[in-house]
Amino acid sequence: MGDDAPLFYDEPLQLVKGEGVWLESADGHRYLDLYNNVPCVGHANPRVATKLAEQAVTLNVHSRYLHDGVVDYVERLIGLHHDGIESAILGCSGTEATEMALTLIRGATGKRGIICTDATYHGNSSLVGRLSWLPIGTDRSGVKSISTPQLFRPLDAGLSETALLQLHLDELTATIASFDDEGGFAGLMLCSILANEGLPNPPTGWFAEVAGLVHDAGGLVIADEVQAGFARSGSWWGYETSGFIPDVVCMGKPMGNGFPLSAMASSHDLITGFRRRQRYFNTFASSPLQAAAGSAVIDEIISRGLVVQVGEVGDRLKASLAALQQDHPRMGDVRGTGLFIGIDWVYPESNEPDVDGAGQMVEALKSRGMLLGKAGQHGNVLKIRPPLVFDHNNAATFLSVFEDTVADAHS
Repeated sequence: MGDDAPLFYDEPLQLVKGEGVWLESADGHRYLDLYNNVPCVGHANPRVATKLAEQAVTLNVHSRYLHDGVVDYVERLIGLHHDGIESAILGCSGTEATEMALTLIRGATGKRGIICTDATYHGNSSLVGRLSWLPIGTDRSGVKSISTPQLFRPLDAGLSETALLQLHLDELTATIASFDDEGGFAGLMLCSILANEGLPNPPTGWFAEVAGLVHDAGGLVIADEVQAGFARSGSWWGYETSGFIPDVVCMGKPMGNGFPLSAMASSHDLITGFRRRQRYFNTFASSPLQAAAGSAVIDEIISRGLVVQVGEVGDRLKASLAALQQDHPRMGDVRGTGLFIGIDWVYPESNEPDVDGAGQMVEALKSRGMLLGKAGQHGNVLKIRPPLVFDHNNAATFLSVFEDTVADAHS
C-alpha cells in the first residue's frame, strides 16, 4: 500500500463491524458514525445485502450482455431528476463519472476550457485531477478556478451581499472570456452544495446566476452530486436545494451503499453524442449486481421516507448546534443543509481558520465514540455527514458528547 498511504486519525481506526449508524472496532469500541456518506442507508443494510446476495447467486456478467435489471435501474434513476435528464451511463466510481462528464461537454461544445471553484475536489484521474486544489491538481491545462463564494469569510468584507454576488459574477465572466484564445469555453463543474469547499453559504442567487452566465456563453453546467445527491441535502439532489438546473449530473459514492457504482446523466441527445464520439466501454459497469444494489438503495430511501427525515433531523441538529455557538466562539459559523453540516472552527479573536483546533476536535470526539471529519479550503470545517438513517435519538446522543467536548476545548 506504500509508506505514504493516507491516514485520517493520529491512531488509525481498525473496524470489524457496522450496523445502521454504528461501527465497531477491533478492540471492541463502538462509534457513532457521523462521517460516512457511502453507506447512505446504513451499514450492513439488510435490504441491500439481500438483493446483492440474491443477484450474485443468480447471475453477474459484465456489460457486454443485456439485462432487464440494469435498464430498469437506469430508468428509475433518471426518473428522479429534472425533465432534461433523460439518459445515463453507469460507472464504478465518481472519478469515472466525472471523467465522462468533462469529456462530454468538451465534445458537445467543441471547446476545451473548464471552470471550477478554487477549493474543490471531483476525483483523481489525469483530467479530473486538474480541477482539484489538492497536489494531484498541479497540471491544470485547460482548467481555471474561480473564488469560492461565501458570506462568512467573503472575498471582500466591505461589500453588501448584492455587491459581493456581482463581484463573483464578474470574476466568472472574466474567466470565461480568458479562454477565448485558449481553445474556448466548454463549461463549469461544481458540487451543488459546495461540499469540499466547506459548505459555505454563497450570496443569494449565486448558483442560478452562475448557471445563467455559463449558458449565455455557450457552455454547459455539470452538477457533481457524488456527495450532495441521494437525499443528503433534504432533497433528492443538491441542485434542487441550491436552485439551479444542470445540463449534466455526476453521481457516485452512496449509489450502491458501498458497492462500486456511479453514473453520468444528461439529455438523450448529449448522451448519444458522447456515445458516438467515444465508444465508451467499462467492463464492470452496468452489471446486474450494480443494478441490484442501486435499486435497493432507492427502495430504502423511498420506503423509509428518508428525504423528509433527513431534512427534519438535519434542521433540528443544525439549530441545536447554532444555539451552542452562542456560548462557544470557536464555532465561528454553523451551516449546511440536511444531514451535511459544517462547523467553521476559528480563533475567536479574529474568526481566522483554526486548523489545528479542528483536528484536535476530531480526535477528541473520536476518543469519545463520535466519528466525523474535516473539510474546507483550510481544512478547519468540522464535517458532519452521517448515513441518512441517522435519527433524532442519534442526534441527541451526538449533541450531548459534542457539547462536553467543545466545552473542554474552551477550558
